[in-house]
Amino acid sequence: MRRLFVGLTAVSVLAAATACGSSDSGGSDGSGSSGGTTTVKVGLIPIVDVAPLYLGQEKGFFSERGLKLSLSSAQGGAAIVPGVTSGQFQFGFSNMTSLMIAQSNDVPVKAVANGIASTGEQGKDFGAITVKGDSPIKSAKELEGKKVAINTLKNINETAVRASVRKAGGDPDEVDFVELAFDQMPAALDGGRIDAAMVVEPALATIKSQGGREIASSMVDIAPKLTVAMYFTSTRYAQENPEVVKKFQEATAESLAYADAHPDEVREIVTTYTKIPPAVLEKVTLPKWPAEPNRPAIEALAELGRADGLFKQAPDLDELLP
Repeated sequence: MRRLFVGLTAVSVLAAATACGSSDSGGSDGSGSSGGTTTVKVGLIPIVDVAPLYLGQEKGFFSERGLKLSLSSAQGGAAIVPGVTSGQFQFGFSNMTSLMIAQSNDVPVKAVANGIASTGEQGKDFGAITVKGDSPIKSAKELEGKKVAINTLKNINETAVRASVRKAGGDPDEVDFVELAFDQMPAALDGGRIDAAMVVEPALATIKSQGGREIASSMVDIAPKLTVAMYFTSTRYAQENPEVVKKFQEATAESLAYADAHPDEVREIVTTYTKIPPAVLEKVTLPKWPAEPNRPAIEALAELGRADGLFKQAPDLDELLP
């Protein structure tokens, strides 16, 4: 059944990526211009990772460059990729595995700005495999035969869980992966509908507030200071709108730097697009927002994806990365 879901996911991504996107009054690319301001639609996941874009919009980093962001939520990068390539969004936020899968399947995507990075610290990262407080599961090896929630199949979180299980001496092929949105994982774990959940903030803090605990810092298990996700566009949009892409890159870079330097403002802005209680938000572990992607770490992630059979052919990182 898991293989069926994986197959369907890959087919749906490719089918959507090759479909023609609908356009609005702003033009054939879906963006709109008015009075010197260009509105661009951005597909995001409602998690802490994307706080810099919300902050950058609030601080005027985008508007001062003539950009207005129209932000939309999706469950994961695997869903955002076809949205960008079809023209539904001009830019998107996606984990690196989903971007590499798309690129290796000749889906026309191009990363344009860094997204987030792991803290690189075991037990102090923004993402982790979690279990209930009274669960008998103590290590990732014990996930064999267990139901583990990830936000979408065939993305970085599946690779991360596999890396932790393998590192602990287990067989990742024996894990029963199920798809579940991050914000639904705390209740599913607490209710016993799943055995474990690979979560990122703010769901991680929510699970901990419910008495849950971490058994592995999976992003750290992949590589030190892993580049987890990036902002991207379609190759067509990049070719046809180089100035818009440049402005987006510059504004995003400024937003990342600001977020890294103002953690309190990050926590505050997160309350505007998630439902996490302020008391829980205070305990959230923030990711890192470096200016540049970590190429060696991405190469390590690509090698794990290859070993797990995620790619028909090796992704061309020179073509994918900025």
